[in-house]
Formats: sequence, C-alpha cells, structure tokens
Amino acid sequence: MTFGKSLLKKFISVSIAACMAFGLASCSGVRDNNANNGGEEEVTDGYFGEICELSDKDITVTLSTDKKEYAPGEDINYTLSVKNDRTGYTISMVSVTSTNDDSLSESEGPKFKGVIEAGNEAVYNGVIVTGSDNPIKPEAPSKVALTGDVDTLTLRPYVKVKVGDTESTVRYIVDIVMFGKKIEISAEDKVDYKTVACHDPSIVVGEDKEGNKCYYIFGSHRSWAKSYDLQNWQSFSNNLTTDYAEILAEPAAWSAHGSSDYKVDGYMWAPDVIYNEAMGKWCMYLSVDGENWYSSIVLLTADSLEGDWTYEGMVVRSGFHSDEFYDETDVAEVTGETEYPERYNKGKKWGDYYPNNIDACVFYDDDGNLWMTYGSWSGGIFILAMDEETGFRDKSVTYGDTIHSDPYFGKKIAGGAYVSGEASYIQKIGDFYWLFMSYGGLEARGGYNVRVFRSTKPDGDYVDELGNTPYFDTWVQNYNLPIGVRLFGGYKWKSMTVGQVAQGHNSAFVDDDGKAYIVFHTRTTGGSEAHYVKVHQLFLNKNGWLVAAPYQTGGENLKTDDYSTSEVAGSYDVIMHELNIDYAALQAYRPVSIVLNEDGTITGSYEGTWTLEEGTPYINLVIDGVTYEGVTLLMNVEGTSISKMTFTALGDTSQVTLWGSKPLE
Repeated sequence: MTFGKSLLKKFISVSIAACMAFGLASCSGVRDNNANNGGEEEVTDGYFGEICELSDKDITVTLSTDKKEYAPGEDINYTLSVKNDRTGYTISMVSVTSTNDDSLSESEGPKFKGVIEAGNEAVYNGVIVTGSDNPIKPEAPSKVALTGDVDTLTLRPYVKVKVGDTESTVRYIVDIVMFGKKIEISAEDKVDYKTVACHDPSIVVGEDKEGNKCYYIFGSHRSWAKSYDLQNWQSFSNNLTTDYAEILAEPAAWSAHGSSDYKVDGYMWAPDVIYNEAMGKWCMYLSVDGENWYSSIVLLTADSLEGDWTYEGMVVRSGFHSDEFYDETDVAEVTGETEYPERYNKGKKWGDYYPNNIDACVFYDDDGNLWMTYGSWSGGIFILAMDEETGFRDKSVTYGDTIHSDPYFGKKIAGGAYVSGEASYIQKIGDFYWLFMSYGGLEARGGYNVRVFRSTKPDGDYVDELGNTPYFDTWVQNYNLPIGVRLFGGYKWKSMTVGQVAQGHNSAFVDDDGKAYIVFHTRTTGGSEAHYVKVHQLFLNKNGWLVAAPYQTGGENLKTDDYSTSEVAGSYDVIMHELNIDYAALQAYRPVSIVLNEDGTITGSYEGTWTLEEGTPYINLVIDGVTYEGVTLLMNVEGTSISKMTFTALGDTSQVTLWGSKPLE
C-alpha cells in the first residue's frame, strides 16, 4: 500500500520484548472506557517519538514505530500490542481500526477480530496479546456468546512521526471485549433469599400479630411486606389492598381535576408509616397523585401495622395553578389569605416553583417534634412542622414567601426548578440528621441513584461532604453531578449474574442494637423493569460521613476494636463508584484488582498507600491524591455463606465511594 510518498507497513513481532526495547513513554491520545469511565478523557501530555503506551487500570495498549523520522518513501514499521493484567478477566475480542493521517493512508488500515482464551503470549492478525489469562484461539467472533460478565474498553493510541519535513500521525482505535471468569459456588455455600417487589419501600419496625419483633415495608401500588431478618420478605394484604377506591374517594376527587378519566388505582404512591405516640396510632402518610400536579398527602391510621386502615383526611395538596378549584383547598385556612394568592397563578410553570405532593417522610426529632418532608422534581422538597396531637400539619407555624419558603407548602430544603430529586427521607444517625434523596429517573436506564446530605437541625440547611447544598434554583441535568454524596451507583460483583442499577427511593432506620440500614429497591441489567428490595448496613467513617456496606446485609457486625494488618492485607476486588456513569447503557461498574500490601502500599489497578487506625475499624486509603476514609468488616459475599474481609470508604475530596472485597477463589 503506497500512501503518498510514504509506505506504512505492518511490522509483526512475536514477543512483547521487541516493543519494550524502545523504552516506554506516555503519549497523546483519547481514552474511552465504556465500562469504567462512561465517556472520553483527553490525555494531553503529548509525545513525539517511537512509542505510545495507554493504560486503563490494568489493560495496556502499546503502539510503537521503529524510529521517529523517515525519508520520503521509506517504510514506517510499527507494532501494536495489548497486555491484560486484569485478574479474573480474559480478553475475548479485540477490534483494531486505523485512523491514520490522510498523508499516510486513505484507507481504514488493518482490522483485527479474533477470540482469545488462555495462555501467555500470541500474535494474531498482527496484534500481540499477552497476559496470564490470554492465549489466542482463531475462532469466528460470532461463536463468542456475549453473555455473563462482559466488560468493554476502548483505547486510542497514536504516535507522531516525521516523513521528510511533514509531521504525520500513526493512530488506531483499539476496542477490547473481556469476559470475567465464572465464579463457581458450591450448593452448600449458596444462600437463597426470598425477595419481594415493593417499589419505594419505607421501613418501620414493630410487632407482628403474635407480638414478635418484625420489620415492615410499605411501598407504592399497594405493596406491603414484612421480614424477621431483613433478608427474606413475605407480602401481606389489608383493606387498602382491595377497598382503596372507597377509602380514598376524597383525595381521588381532588386528583381527578387533572384528568377526565382518572382512577386512583396506580396513583397510590410511596406511603410512609410511623407510630404517633400522642395519638397511640400507627399513621400512614400516603401520596395520592394525579395529572397536572393535582396531588395530595393523606393521613390514614391503624391500631396494627397489618391494618385495617382508616382514612383521616388530606394533609397538604397541590395543583391550584389557577383559581378554578381554589375553594376546595385549605390554603385560606392555613395562611389567612382570603383571596386567591397570585403567586400560585403559574399555569404550566407550576412545577418550576411549587411541589407535586408525593413521597412523604414523617419523623420525630431529638426534642420530640414531629416533621414531614414531601415533594419531588416539581418545585423541590419541602418540610412542614406537624401537630403530634392530630397527625396533621401544625397550623400555628408560619412560613415566609421566599425562594426557599412558601406560606402554605412550608420550608424548601432541597431541589427546585424541575431538577431531578425525589423520595426525600430523613433519619438521625450519629450526631446528624441525614437527608436521603434519589436523583435521576427511576427506570433501569434512568440513572436513579441515592444521594445524602446532613444537618445538625431537622429542617436544615443540609450540605454534602464538600459543602454543597441540595438547592437548585435554575435547571441543570444533575444525575451525575458531584452534588450530594452518592452511596453507590451501578455495579456488578463477579459473584453476581446481573448488575445492580437504578437503586433508589430508599428509607433508612437505626435498629435497637444501634445498627443503621438503608432500604431501597433495585433494578438490574437483566433487560426488564423488574425490581426487588435490598437492605445494606450503613456506617459512619472517621470523618462522620455515611458509607454503605458493599453487600446486602447478612447479620454482619462492625468490630468495636480493630483487625490486624495481616488480617486486612491481601488481594481485593474493588469497585470505584465513579460519578460519570453511562446509565442509559445500563453501565454497571465491575471490580478490578488491587493488593493491600503489609508494608502499607497499594499495588495493582490502583496504586497508593493504606493504613488502619489502631483500636478502631477505620481504614484509610490514598489513591491518586484522594484520601478514602472508611471501615473494614467481615461480610458474607452476597448470595453465599462465604465470609470475606471487605471495606467501604468515601473520597474526602471526590465524594466517590470505593468498595473492596477479598475475592472468591
């Protein structure tokens, strides 16, 4: 192939050493890590010369030329290699496409496709592949079953050369497909959980009909379940299951203003249940939603958590964006305003300013005061002081008319301007009140993820680790923004058959033994919108910030003292929950390998240092200049009875969560 006056020629070497002989250097290029980065990152250091090496954690692509300068018409000899140091993964397919300068070639250049299995080193179609797990087997790519633990990566190496007086570039796009080795778990080590589909689960601890301690969850669409161990759940029914239309006739009539054929079935969302000490009743605060913001939070009461439930009335309603149905509201009673307040005359812009009344959370503060948060993307999250004697709002408390306050809806504590954020939940853990919220859309590909902020006061102001508030006064796409500590994103441990994605709409509680938990629904990468409930334990790191356990709870205990260095040291699978996740592609972070060496160094996919704090369960890891503060604990690997050392930690300047687990053999 003749390219102008220069010939670009493929030079095949049978050993990686031939490439290494030139001496490795960094190079200019673009990294596109579909599995771990979710986007493109410009590498700007630049290199003019014989070799370019690009690495993404433990996969390395090297492109080298035999020299820097060529005479016109002289052959340009090059070598392209891929090296895999990712423990537990086998490269299964590599596709290489040339994007050389027009001065070198007008063609796409050589393409590579092949299947690689076990072995130490091989050359196939001009690409050198090395690594302990990678022999080459020349089978058609169509024979590769793209199922199981598949990870993809794209690296773009290029080398600048001079041909006569002209500077040109030899460059390639290298697409790599990897398969994780299947983890075989014996039948005696497997643990099956009885899961339940309960969307938007709100947890409350009480007693069953026989007086035994029991955990109850209440969710949208009349889904309720109970458990005695936070792992196995069973559904139950009550009068709301069947008689909802009659029980909720009043709020359904309000919600019907937004639709000509409204039926309350399908609009009963996200109940929250609490025991009201003054009333001596269980109180359920249920969202009855409707079109065009015609929604309300209603109160129902019961003597038992399993019902039956009695309708008491509407606590707060929304949607009066004109004066048409204003007389049906209690706004005048609450605010004293006899005329329709013009501030609510927003029409279709109601949601920029005022809430859709869904997703209630009711809680007591340390002083015994009762509060309720509610709201969503529409207008944001508001909080009201409640009257414990009645279970309704405290009408003696007034609120100003400001950007973060409204005389009827109360104090705004988060969100606004139609920025994503819903499912507020406040729980006191340690010295702080924690505001949990869910960003993104709830669908599997919607980007749902849990964020937390904290405050010393129940009504805020709330801030994240970096001091950001949860307010949004102008619209922004915030699904992946570094505002709010994200406890976890999409992920897939090697032991899992499908990845976990779109986790959200959580509740949280502190059990009578002092352990804190987060309860949420999760979807998977399985290709449907099916969901189920999970519970993970929560911990406070040394800096007082929440971190979530890397596996579903299984009765694990955080040690009150410490583990020895030798107990914690060793190889780990680690998941870095980077914020820039491609949720629309069902991206789930997969583990890479590191070693916590007994000398305090970290080697492998990440490099740095680590320490344990004597007499505590605290661990400190420093990676790429970021300090991750967390805890160590023994946990059962999810779905098994196999106990492994794990850690969970939070970056002090990145607000990124890092999970680690010693691997299954």
